[in-house]
Formats: sequence, structure tokens, C-alpha cells
Amino acid sequence: MNSNTTLFLDKMPARLDKDHVSYFMCKSEDDIAPMSECIGYNVSMEYTGRLRCIDCKKIVKKFYAPGLCYICMMSSALNSPCIINPELCEAHLGKGKVPEWEEKHHNQPHIVYLANSGGLKVGVTRADQIPIRWIDQGADEAIIFAHTPYRQLAGLIEIMLKKVLSDKTNWRAMLKNVKNEEIELLEEKRKYSQWLIENQQDFEHYISEDDTVYQLNYPTTVLSSTIQSVKLDKVPKLEGVLTGIKGQYLIFDEKTVLNIRSHAGYEVQIIANN
Repeated sequence: MNSNTTLFLDKMPARLDKDHVSYFMCKSEDDIAPMSECIGYNVSMEYTGRLRCIDCKKIVKKFYAPGLCYICMMSSALNSPCIINPELCEAHLGKGKVPEWEEKHHNQPHIVYLANSGGLKVGVTRADQIPIRWIDQGADEAIIFAHTPYRQLAGLIEIMLKKVLSDKTNWRAMLKNVKNEEIELLEEKRKYSQWLIENQQDFEHYISEDDTVYQLNYPTTVLSSTIQSVKLDKVPKLEGVLTGIKGQYLIFDEKTVLNIRSHAGYEVQIIANN
């Protein structure tokens, strides 16, 4: 990254090389800069006060949903209920808030997965978003539980598993690299596969035969016992040594963290120095 860069924040793209994760920042649609290379540098990040809708790209005074202006909150596919609740998806029926978008993104093969991200959790994502979805959640390891032809079906399987599993990430435990040594994902998959079959036989043939346990290693270290998450609205300038990146969090001085995804659409000036 250049020593002085101004950009609108959005989800950090990531790349997995073998099992090591590298992060980037989007300066524009065609220009990304390596963020992992800034680890160990003194980094200043200052919010300029400008906001830009992540969908229509208009400068706005406030957001009405994460990263969205009022019009896009009401009309954008990015605010579809089935993004958070995939069991509500109707893309396979040719329906949805924006049917063309739903067809492209949700009437596609999806997977249900188990992940260890500070604890065992279940999740759903489009098949072509693996391993990006796991990286976004800061999972240390993950396994594919089921394959489905469209989103709603994956959501229905997740709903069943949520009776016995969490679908939430404990972000503090995830950032502290707390790994529950008792979690053996392959054993957990077998246990909950059997439970699912006993409770809903219709889902049996969707269970994946891929028993690979995927490992992910992030450019960060074990953090201190106290972590403070900050919002740019209240703390407009952060400055310190960038000591790590995990999930969508920047970690400063091993104690202060900033969730980049929750600040999508915020304009910031970033200065990195040796």
C-alpha cells in the first residue's frame, strides 16, 4: 500500500496461499493494495466524515442499513431478507427482491459448513465463496457438511442444525485465537450428520462426502486478555502498530480492533510508515 491512501472502505478481499491468508484493500474496482504487508508498520486511519452507498455509490449523509442509502435500503438486493435468513430465499422459484440478482447469486449451488471460529458453528454460503466466507468469519478450520442446489435448501438444513448448534461467531474468542482443542470437525460432522438423518431423512442425500478439514492461518498473533472494538463514528482516528488481521478485523497494538466490514462505505485516509 502507498504510504498515503484515501479510499472508501469495503470488505477486504483475501487470498489463500496453501493455508496462509493474505489481505488487500480496494482503492477502486480495478486497484487493490496489499494490506498484509502493512503488518508491523505504524498505521494511521482517519475517517474523513464522508459516506458513500456501497450499491449506488452516491455520497450520502447517513446510512439506513449497513452501507446503504435510503433508496438502496428499500430496493437493493444487498438488503434482501434471505441474505441473513437463507431459508426465506425464493430464488429457485424465480422470485426475490431483485429476481435477476437472486438468480445469479442464490439460485446456485450452496453449501452448509461447520467451522471452528472461536467455537463450533454452522453456516451457509454459495459454493463458489469457499474459502472466502470462512476467511471473512476468521475460521481457523472448516469442513463442508452438505451440498445443495440452491440457497433455500441450505437454509432449511441450517435451521435444523441450529437446534443443536450455534450460527454465531464469538468475535472475541475468534480474534484471541482461542482454539477449543476438543473440537474435531470430522467427528462433529459425523455426529450431526447422524442426528440430521434421524430427525429429517429428506436431507440425507445432501450430506457431503468431502471430509476434508480445511486449515486457515492468519497474519496475527495471540492477543491480550482485553480487546477494545472501536467505531469510527466515535473514534474517528486510529493510530498504532498494525499487529494483525483476522476475519474482517484490523488489529492495532494487539488490543484495539476495527471491523472493516461494519464500516463499509466510510471514507478514510490511511498512512503507513516503517
